[in-house]
Amino acid sequence: MYIKRYTIAALILMALVGGYVFSYITQETMSLDFFGIPLPPLSIALWVVVPLFILYIASVAHMLFYSIMSSLKLRRFEKDFQNLIDAIVDAYMGKRERHYSFKTERYKLLGALLENTTLFPKKELAGSTQSEKLNSALQTIENIKNAQIEDLKKYNLPIDNELTIQNERNRYKAEEISAEDILSNSSKYADVLCKEVYVDFVAKAPLHAIEKYQSFLSKEALYTILARVNADDFTLEISTETIISFLEKLDLSKDEYIKLSSILSTGGMIPEQRIKLFEMLSEKSDEIMDAYLFTLFDLEMLAPAEAILDNSQPSEYQNFKAYRALKECNQNFSIYLFV
Repeated sequence: MYIKRYTIAALILMALVGGYVFSYITQETMSLDFFGIPLPPLSIALWVVVPLFILYIASVAHMLFYSIMSSLKLRRFEKDFQNLIDAIVDAYMGKRERHYSFKTERYKLLGALLENTTLFPKKELAGSTQSEKLNSALQTIENIKNAQIEDLKKYNLPIDNELTIQNERNRYKAEEISAEDILSNSSKYADVLCKEVYVDFVAKAPLHAIEKYQSFLSKEALYTILARVNADDFTLEISTETIISFLEKLDLSKDEYIKLSSILSTGGMIPEQRIKLFEMLSEKSDEIMDAYLFTLFDLEMLAPAEAILDNSQPSEYQNFKAYRALKECNQNFSIYLFV
């Protein structure tokens, strides 16, 4: 707007007009009435300058008004830009709940898109933008991906956020926190992380500690537990009833029960306990009968296996019946080929 320059030019113009009138037209004075009030007599040259001065005041007021309006509009754009940067940071950080209020139409469109978008930096971008806040967020993401530990408090991320989980995983691997620290304060950590560290925890923990945190039991953790039964290192003495209580917490399929029996066959569980385990399980569900038959044939307990097959329907357990038929013909195949 250059109001200062405009003011200087206006004053020069008023001085030139007033001087010209006074020097070349008239030097007389004149008095005017303003709403019935007589004004003191002034030079006609000065009266000529008065309208110019009033015009100057009006034009300056006009320019100031639109300058202020333009400044307010620019401030809205600047604030929306900062909100947009915050929205991009939140999108990079993977925040699920995010909402920003934009004042300008163009930023409203971008904001609406970002609210429903998750961004993933495809390469190292830290330091490549002109925003310090954005550069800091990108650097934080890169550091976490590179197994470094970051302070994420300023981002206010939930415990189930992917970056939060990976950052806590980095702390765990760096031995800043132990598996029991995480499990004993599970409300501060994501459930997926608790289940991960529980797998490591059960590899050496005593049975009472395993049972204490069994709410984080997974199939992988169960296999680790059972592999310790009568093992040479970190031996775990566990009853059949306790194993069944663990199994009841998991939704294992028929094939997974067979896999479980296979794992126990290579472990240290004695055959009698293994047979008792799957016998008790098969009594609870017919789906586990395949695993029980597999266990019997694997341990060469042919008599009870044949009794089950003889009492079954013709369409049931076709694979095991085929295996039995081959054995009766002195054809020795591995039972693992039939499951």
